[in-house]
Amino acid sequence: MKILIIDDNNRSNQSIAEILGKLGSCDIASDGVDGLYMAESKIYDLVVLELILPKKSGFEIIRDLRKSSNCPILIVSALNSVDKRIEGLRLGADDYITKPFNKDELLARAEAVLRRYNNNFHSKYVHHDIELDYNTKMLKIKGEYVKLTGKIYDILECLVRSRNIIVPKEQLFNKIWGLDSETVITVVEVYVSKLRKLLEDHNCGGYLKTVKNLGYMWSDTKFADSY
Repeated sequence: MKILIIDDNNRSNQSIAEILGKLGSCDIASDGVDGLYMAESKIYDLVVLELILPKKSGFEIIRDLRKSSNCPILIVSALNSVDKRIEGLRLGADDYITKPFNKDELLARAEAVLRRYNNNFHSKYVHHDIELDYNTKMLKIKGEYVKLTGKIYDILECLVRSRNIIVPKEQLFNKIWGLDSETVITVVEVYVSKLRKLLEDHNCGGYLKTVKNLGYMWSDTKFADSY
């Protein structure tokens, strides 16, 4: 599980990272512009957001991020007025906690938000004949194990966790190969093609769709045309 913390207070973001590190690895951004760029470039399971930020406010980040992502957002902010809490939640945040916060409450609220997004928090995806275990990184179709190589598994998990949302090719590349990779981005097409072939061999190719000029999407409903 990957968590993005956007906060310009170093003591605060380090404290949050220490607490939420029990759930997964944490990346940190110290201003709104870098935070939004990271949130849009990679795929995170949770964004923890201060509203008072340099360069771009937390409110602007929520507004922009909600145009393309349903990633859970937990506001942890020094702004404690009722009006600001209402504004943040109405823009699309999932929960709001004010500073100073209790460590156990922060962890509990993060876990509660993730539970509501069961595709992000649960350790296993099960749908009809498909079972994908995030812990063992094993795929079963109709009760039989299907062998997946590293990058193919990573793509499948990434798309399943973000199901019903179009994931741009650039996001997949940045998430799996990394921003600093010297590999060309067209490698994504190669591996998605391999994944599709594997799924089609087990009559499950219809769950994976290529959306022309936009990216890829996994859906619990089979597409009539997966290309």
